[in-house]
Amino acid sequence: MTATAIRVQGIEKSYKDLHVLRGVDFEVASGSIFALLGSNGAGKTTMVKILSSLLKADAGTAAVEGFDVATESLQVRQSISLTGQFAAVDEVLSGKENLVLMAKLRHLENPGGIADELLAQFNLSDAGSRKVATYSGGMRRRLDIAMSLIGNPKVIFLDEPTTGLDPQARIDVWQTIKDLARNGTTVLLTTQYLDEAEHLADRIAILHKGRIIQNGTLDALKRLLPPAEIEYVEKQPSLEDVFLALVGETAEEQKEQEASR
Repeated sequence: MTATAIRVQGIEKSYKDLHVLRGVDFEVASGSIFALLGSNGAGKTTMVKILSSLLKADAGTAAVEGFDVATESLQVRQSISLTGQFAAVDEVLSGKENLVLMAKLRHLENPGGIADELLAQFNLSDAGSRKVATYSGGMRRRLDIAMSLIGNPKVIFLDEPTTGLDPQARIDVWQTIKDLARNGTTVLLTTQYLDEAEHLADRIAILHKGRIIQNGTLDALKRLLPPAEIEYVEKQPSLEDVFLALVGETAEEQKEQEASR
């Protein structure tokens, strides 16, 4: 049996007369990628804030790694990490200094060694000594995720992780997220991008007007609609295909460019 990392039952949340969450239920298996898919205002960020013990629900229960988010918030915070919609990095510091600072705040031994390992893991070693103000958007997001992994949290919440990134940077972040799950980290990500959920998630829950209206694997969700009968299909490249074909670079070329900026 697969262990459950996150369990949500009947969660409700309102702001005065605005009902944001209306009885949300779902479970996330350990070591999986779970996408909470919904449009702006659907309640995705509110759900993440409740799960990370930053916000109290009006009703219902939620547990992360077996700890109740309402009554065992300290244990929950020790088990998780949260990355918001915008990279929370200090632009005045270098990439390595950001990581060292976070390691010191968590009272970990050998913060410099931890920083070097994460810089290598996220292909940022060459830029580690540079100020974050010189980083591209994709580099900042990778550094932000690297910072969230300090202390080896079992669960990581990624709230709109690719907001504002260009297509190449999005793909880089997608690969980072896949690597996290491959190494055993449970990932819950919120997104409004259909292709993001399609590329990454083991399971997808669609949150609409404060309720989960569907929850399942990509194949199961696709079976909700009948297949279209088309005699001849000529697959046209997407705009993303064209963009990456024209300006795409190898990982090594991109690394060299980032290091020279």
